[in-house]
Amino acid sequence: MSGDAHLKELGEILKARRAELTPRTVGLPDTGGRRVPGLRREEVALLATISTDYYTRLEQGRIQPSASVLAALAHVLHLSDHQRDRLFELVGRQRARQRRPATQKAHPPLRRLLDELTSSPGVVIGRRMDILAWNPLAAALFTDFAEVPEGGRNCVRILFTDPSMRTLYADWRTIARHCVSHLRMEAAKHPEDPQLTSLVGELSVEDRDFGQWWGSRHLPSRKAGVKRFHHPLVGELVLDCDTFVCGGDPDQELVVWTAEPGTPSYDGLRALASRVTGRPGGLTAGQAG
Repeated sequence: MSGDAHLKELGEILKARRAELTPRTVGLPDTGGRRVPGLRREEVALLATISTDYYTRLEQGRIQPSASVLAALAHVLHLSDHQRDRLFELVGRQRARQRRPATQKAHPPLRRLLDELTSSPGVVIGRRMDILAWNPLAAALFTDFAEVPEGGRNCVRILFTDPSMRTLYADWRTIARHCVSHLRMEAAKHPEDPQLTSLVGELSVEDRDFGQWWGSRHLPSRKAGVKRFHHPLVGELVLDCDTFVCGGDPDQELVVWTAEPGTPSYDGLRALASRVTGRPGGLTAGQAG
């Protein structure tokens, strides 16, 4: 069989499998009005984090996909092991053995550093933008992370599903779009992560903005930025946000929000700290998930 014939067969497999699935199967809403049964091409492309045009050309047998794209499509389309292997055979690639990512824990040096932050909110962020640890002032600024089920402690999930986030952030839409872009970068690094695929499917169903932004090509900035908050207890806070990558584990970052001494925002953080501890000026040792 020629290379073109292999790609043609690959396209037919994708098309046939797409027709067999329903939106509910992959966690998408069924809005009706479908001329033919099955998933739409744009729905498969969205969940696989590729463009609709790219996926269309795959079904037409016009291009050869990478191994990461094949793995993502196999997961999205719920292919069996036999079907997965056939996809990889058709494009002359060896299927990599799937390994479930190990559960992440906050890197000990980051935990110790977090514990030392008594006047600034701080969190440790891991893969998929999961929240691995936080200090008490971060909980006071954002939400009580200890009350969030461990599987739900994710920056993007909380940002889109907790209604209080939309009033806490003065410019919620800008922050949310920025986080979606970072999540896309995570998806590119870990295309076979089932938890990440599930998170994207869940949020695509729950929030229309998430679905639209997920399909865009907006690129996030890695620079420090100023974040404005409307806190229900201490009012307006204008804080500098800085991110520090962990040298011992590049998949973890320490994110810290600070205010310049002598400013109203600095006084606001001190007031928030005193509300948490009952003592003016600071917090006790940090808390982790």
